[in-house]
Amino acid sequence: MGRYTVRRLIQSIPILLVVSFLSFGMMHLVPGDPAILIGGPNATPQELDNIRKNLGLDQPFAVQLGIFYWNLFQGDLGRSLLLGKPVLEAVIERLPVTISISIYSMVLTLVLGLATGVVAALKQNTWVDQVASTFALLGISLPSFWFGLMMIILFSVHLGWLPTSGYVEFGDDLVGWVRTTTMPAVALALLQIGLLARITRSTMLEVLRQDYIRTARAKGLPEWRVITKHAMANVVIPIITVIGLILSVLLSGSVVIETVFSVPGMGSLLGNAILRRDYPMIQGGLLFTAATLMLLNILVDVLYAFFDPRVRYDGK
Repeated sequence: MGRYTVRRLIQSIPILLVVSFLSFGMMHLVPGDPAILIGGPNATPQELDNIRKNLGLDQPFAVQLGIFYWNLFQGDLGRSLLLGKPVLEAVIERLPVTISISIYSMVLTLVLGLATGVVAALKQNTWVDQVASTFALLGISLPSFWFGLMMIILFSVHLGWLPTSGYVEFGDDLVGWVRTTTMPAVALALLQIGLLARITRSTMLEVLRQDYIRTARAKGLPEWRVITKHAMANVVIPIITVIGLILSVLLSGSVVIETVFSVPGMGSLLGNAILRRDYPMIQGGLLFTAATLMLLNILVDVLYAFFDPRVRYDGK
């Protein structure tokens, strides 16, 4: 297991280099001049030239790329043009906000998605199955940003139960954290709950038709034990794949949701950087997000072997 994990980490390095090259190259293809963004519309040509020289924008593309990689290997993702601080520092400041909402959303997804899928499978072709399937279909079909706006109108504007925006730290005020993160987490989890419920239902139905399930029931085992010990143990593997996908979608979907609810997390940071052409922040944010997604994929592969001893990797 340890060798496999190390090998996967080493294999991810070339991919990160390619991602960093693509993000750096795309930023040079985007129209606009960072010098004008920093200097403002009233900057003189001499001032703009000085800014380009200080930023290294007057150098050839190959030289700029070499400087970028050299700084990257030293842990320097650049300096934000708008915030006036290192990109890594800005990311570290905003990351806990996104992580807390993502964990909250993931808990909702696992609890509601798994429960809905299992109940729908056990009550196949009944009204319970129809209601659960309809709920899952709505979750997949409704856009998360639209659902978020509808929740703001209902729970904030009309009922006044929850704030429309902002964020309270978990350690400062637990109740305040729950009030400020519930709507973003629910909006972010809606699609994932529907996806997980549908896959859990189909996988559970397939498992329940297996011979060992009929054998367990024939032995007189209680139904709850048949489901929890025998059926769920074999449903876990495909669910792990879906969970890895869900975590990736949660991180990417945070850009829209955090913007809708004005949450000061990674999503809103990258969204503002894109809108205001903060090129170093966009490059650093993309690279950091890509590294996070790759680590999640590696974690999913490792969990396969943990939950299913039949899975073996070369060099384990």
